Amino acid sequence: MQHRVLSLSLLACALALGACQRTDTAPAKPLKPAAATVPASAPKSATRPDDNLNAVLWMQASVEYRASAITIYRAAADRLDRALKEKHWDALVPDERGNAATGLAPAVIMDVDETVLDNSPYQARLIRDGKEFDEVTWDAWVAEKKAKPLPGVVDFAKAAAARGVTILYLSNRAEHLQEATLANLRAAGMPVKDDSVFLGLGTVVDDCEQNGSEKNCRRRLAGQKYRVLMQFGDQIGDFVQVVANTPAGRSQLLDDYRDWFGERWWMLPNPSYGGWEPALFNNDFAQPREARREAKRQALDVAP
Repeated sequence: MQHRVLSLSLLACALALGACQRTDTAPAKPLKPAAATVPASAPKSATRPDDNLNAVLWMQASVEYRASAITIYRAAADRLDRALKEKHWDALVPDERGNAATGLAPAVIMDVDETVLDNSPYQARLIRDGKEFDEVTWDAWVAEKKAKPLPGVVDFAKAAAARGVTILYLSNRAEHLQEATLANLRAAGMPVKDDSVFLGLGTVVDDCEQNGSEKNCRRRLAGQKYRVLMQFGDQIGDFVQVVANTPAGRSQLLDDYRDWFGERWWMLPNPSYGGWEPALFNNDFAQPREARREAKRQALDVAP
């Protein structure tokens, strides 16, 4: 632990009077934590600041996060019967519907990650190890099949299934992760009708060209067989195609479909990651981490 060294005159003054004012104007340096507070086994990277620390801790430790998820799924369950009764009720935007929904079997589209399954332990590992997302560590995490369900989601899904509603899992987990994902969903207590309910990244949709991880083609595929009563996600792109991933483009989508939220669309909170973040640094993850962090600092709305 480092301490500022007092001059002999200041020390004498302090001893003699006990209340002398300091004559130096430099701000005091913060004390460094004792070395014993950092476990010897912890990697050095674990002590570095990480943008995701508070976000992941909030998702894991706060009752507010759990209450938010419970509120959303309970409110959605209260809307189920109304959605079923109204023959023209549909949660796909007209541009992605492609065919009439009347007479089709009912379904609910659910994103998987941070909508149904909680992957915060994976994010916590990245923080611990000073790393960022990559496909190798992500695939390894999925293969563990350890993700837990979000609060409230199992009760909602079972209520929907009891009413004859099929749960479709429209996820940006790659198709080769289907088996592990469905096994994890079943272990979490979620209804899984069969393998066809998983529409992962890489699903081929005839006459529809998929743009990166956008889900519009897979939503169109779901709409060919089902009347979609509701959609659940943690990103705006889980509900409608994001043509321009900029703050303005994303805000415009919210303005266009504001009335859909809380009726047909249900958004789960996720402060840990998502399309909102790269929208702040021109979607360029090739930039150094500090350059991306500076772009996020510049995006802050600082009170005067």
